[in-house]
Amino acid sequence: MFERFGTELREVVMGAQRVASDEAAANVDPLHLLTSLARHTGVLTTLGCPADELADDVGRVRRRGGMSDADVEALSGFGIDVEHIVERVEQTHGPGALTGGQRGGRGHRPFTQEAKKALEKSLREAVEVGSKRIDGEHLLLALTALPGVAADVLAQRGIDYLAVRRLVEQREAS
Repeated sequence: MFERFGTELREVVMGAQRVASDEAAANVDPLHLLTSLARHTGVLTTLGCPADELADDVGRVRRRGGMSDADVEALSGFGIDVEHIVERVEQTHGPGALTGGQRGGRGHRPFTQEAKKALEKSLREAVEVGSKRIDGEHLLLALTALPGVAADVLAQRGIDYLAVRRLVEQREAS
């Protein structure tokens, strides 16, 4: 499948490895792919989502151990203050205590099952719109189509599957 990746998507995948490494994460997950996508393509900016704002959103989600703003809002309806819980955990265990499996060093990080599914889905999306190669916009389609935190973060910014699909179809037509 990697041979069908366009230059842009190759850079996104390699960038996701760097993002995971910079965060000392054990694996590359869909949020790493999304962060790299924002840094290495203009597709999110085209949809009205600047990379720095998306990075802030992803940082909040990571700090809360993967809980999206929608999750936090739902729990607040039950009287659970997630931000207070995160603060207490960080007081006891240090900043970023809920960010997940950490490991030292640089080097290769394996992709989580969710990240692999997103890359596989991007291939299916590219084929469906008649593209011969897979680009960043196809990965964005996949991230919006698959359930998960990346889709939640994008939805909060008003970026959903239909909006991305319209953009891809416009680009394919021109």
